[in-house]
Amino acid sequence: MAKQLFDIFSRKKEMIKEESKIKIIVDNRERNSLVFSELKKLGFPIEFQQLPIGDYIVKDVVIERKSVSDFISSMMNHHLVKQLEELQQYENRLLIIEGISEEELYNEEVDGVNSNSIRGFLLSIVLKWKMPLIFSKNSEDTAKFISVLAKKKETAEMPLNVSKRILNKKQQMQFVLEAFSGIGPKNAKKLLEKHKTLKNIFNLSVEQIEGDIGKKSEIFKILEEEY
Repeated sequence: MAKQLFDIFSRKKEMIKEESKIKIIVDNRERNSLVFSELKKLGFPIEFQQLPIGDYIVKDVVIERKSVSDFISSMMNHHLVKQLEELQQYENRLLIIEGISEEELYNEEVDGVNSNSIRGFLLSIVLKWKMPLIFSKNSEDTAKFISVLAKKKETAEMPLNVSKRILNKKQQMQFVLEAFSGIGPKNAKKLLEKHKTLKNIFNLSVEQIEGDIGKKSEIFKILEEEY
């Protein structure tokens, strides 16, 4: 009987300990991530949701996680800019760039991106978008950062009633053009102001495009590629 009572109290203590841990909300797309596995090992309750913005929510903080390669590719195709705009809905937001012990952030031979361009973009993230940055070694390190954040007392639960930023017509048109290599926001706006529609732009010759933006562009190359 004494052993049975001991077991009952032990289970109750375990339940109380589990309930005292902050629940971490994880985006469905992170189900197969090693970060999620590490958080489970640390004993955090996990709730999966289809998050409109971010990958993890810890109390009142939304976290966007990027591997080094994801960060570079999303920087190049301007997808990260859209995410940074959407993340402005949160007062407390955080970008984690993961894997700096496994991948080189400034490897021009692999990704073909000038290292100073990457540094400039990192500065824009901090100064323009007011987004705190953390560089983690690997998925285990990322999970430990999230764990420490979950244990901090000054943060509180946060409502989830945020939505993806809806672009207006002009922003959508500009966003399409910015996806092409060599066409940033300035050149996209220049082309649209001159030629008015995306159809008109796509009907231009390579020479006309390059004459308008003053440099080479691969805008037509992808249009001829097969899926």
